[in-house]
Amino acid sequence: MFENVLGQPGISQLTQDISAGALAPSLLFFGPPASGKGTAALELARVLSCENPGAPWNCSCAACFHHRTLTNPDVLLLGSRPFSAEIAAAAAALDREPEAVSARLLFIRAVRKLLARFSPVLWEDDPLGNLKEYMLALEENLDELAITVHPDQGTVSDGGKARGDALKKINPRILSNALKLEAEGISETVPVSHIRRAAYWSRLAPAGNHKLLIIENADRMQESARNSILKILEEPPRTVTILLTCARPASLIPTVVSRLRPYRFFSRDAAVEGEVIRRVFRETWTGGKNSPPPSGGRGLITAYLDSFLPVTMEKLYPLAAFFTASLAAATVVGLRKRGLSVSPGELVALGRFTAPIAEQGNLGRPVTDTKSLIATVLDGAGNFDIPDLFSRFLGQLLSLLSESFKGETPLPGEIAYRDIWKGRIKDAEEAVKIFNQKAALALERLFTELKREMTELYPETPA
Repeated sequence: MFENVLGQPGISQLTQDISAGALAPSLLFFGPPASGKGTAALELARVLSCENPGAPWNCSCAACFHHRTLTNPDVLLLGSRPFSAEIAAAAAALDREPEAVSARLLFIRAVRKLLARFSPVLWEDDPLGNLKEYMLALEENLDELAITVHPDQGTVSDGGKARGDALKKINPRILSNALKLEAEGISETVPVSHIRRAAYWSRLAPAGNHKLLIIENADRMQESARNSILKILEEPPRTVTILLTCARPASLIPTVVSRLRPYRFFSRDAAVEGEVIRRVFRETWTGGKNSPPPSGGRGLITAYLDSFLPVTMEKLYPLAAFFTASLAAATVVGLRKRGLSVSPGELVALGRFTAPIAEQGNLGRPVTDTKSLIATVLDGAGNFDIPDLFSRFLGQLLSLLSESFKGETPLPGEIAYRDIWKGRIKDAEEAVKIFNQKAALALERLFTELKREMTELYPETPA
């Protein structure tokens, strides 16, 4: 068990707890993105439902088969996370090896991780609108990629109808519908209605041996949802295990954390992450030549998955640099109009670091016209239609700010700049994610507010 989770020492403790019959009823997997928390959670679901002693990795029982294809009714998945990049990477792996059962299974699992968020258990009578159309189309295409199990032979084989050229038609359709379903249907937060329905589901008898309720990125639960999950954690049903995942325990309320047994997941070095990519996607990959420096938990696996998106981080990074360099240039112009003849060191550092990155990305020199800047960024980012892309762009802005000041003699306004940027970037993210504001308006306001607040840091010089 757990042979598919590499480089995580906490897995050995989890295995011991299971073998000793000492697994707690409620668990917490915490650690950085792409550290294997989700993979371990799904493997735990298989282990708890396995019909054979010891839950061997290659078990061919019916329960394990349905877990491998993510069709087992005894696991319920909640929570927001990125899906499109993984689906695109799995599609590429299937294109490379169209006859490989493992590649087909990888693709099916990637799509079903998204579809699981639209389980009838969670949505019940909620109106789905266009989402239902995307879901039905995805299900139909997955039927053509079906996997067949042979319990008597202990094998799994390709039972799908699609072959060769047919896959080249199916994959783009799946990718298109998955992207639409994620963009329109995945909420940033976990609504209380889903927690309440999950609570009801957890009290029903399992179809097999045991149930597992998985809430990914549980720190994104609404306030009312947090109170609702507490009620389940206080008296969890005997036949269900509840598992929450998050980056840091401190992001959850203490009353929730106190009821969970924690298992820590660590950032893995590039060698281990490269091995994960080789084993899962059957490809050797060491990173893109124009990729931004690793930051905020963005390791090799995340960079690999991002490389399959229509707008990659290699393209987003220069766009963020272009935005930053243009902001610095526009602020300098504004200060000169106020009579300041010498450019402040903070703005010089920002421009000196980011302008070359933008030029290397073929974006040209910085501009001071707001409309021209926003149009360029939106065009390069595909209007930020890809889920989570706007947040990633904002994260790159903060990263570029830090990188610009690194190695420089400490500048007087450095701390003030960091505070201003964090505040305005948080406002921009909330405007898009919570209040559904268009990215163009949020960017324009971000540019204007940052320029205004940075300008106000320096006293006006009398003419």
